[in-house]
Amino acid sequence: MLSPKKVKHRKVFKGRLRGKAQRGSSISFGDFALKATTSGKMTAQQIEAARVAISRKIKRGGKVWIRVFPDKPVTKKPAETRMGKGKGSPEFWVAPVKPGKILYELSGVEEELAIRALTLAGNKLPFRTKVISKRETL
Repeated sequence: MLSPKKVKHRKVFKGRLRGKAQRGSSISFGDFALKATTSGKMTAQQIEAARVAISRKIKRGGKVWIRVFPDKPVTKKPAETRMGKGKGSPEFWVAPVKPGKILYELSGVEEELAIRALTLAGNKLPFRTKVISKRETL
């Protein structure tokens, strides 16, 4: 699973996902992309599951770019623990995603296959997505 090698702070605030994505909202590498239309948090497991779905669908043809990285720790307290006594320990990593963020890019495959692969990957994620192509955005 993806996780950062080193972080400045071990625990971070929860934060809020307001507004639209400014950075990472246009296709930079591939010809087709999966774009988030609502906000949410993507766990490292979800990023990997979507990547596996894409690569299996295109049968390892073409190239896939992952444009998100889980760099935010999510903490949890043990089950049946009383309130108080500080914040729990980091359990897993998430990537905060705002509407408009490009998640995956794909090139080297025909349009129909790319759309099917990216739609399949979008089904693995906890928020709504849409498939876009480079020539649509021009």
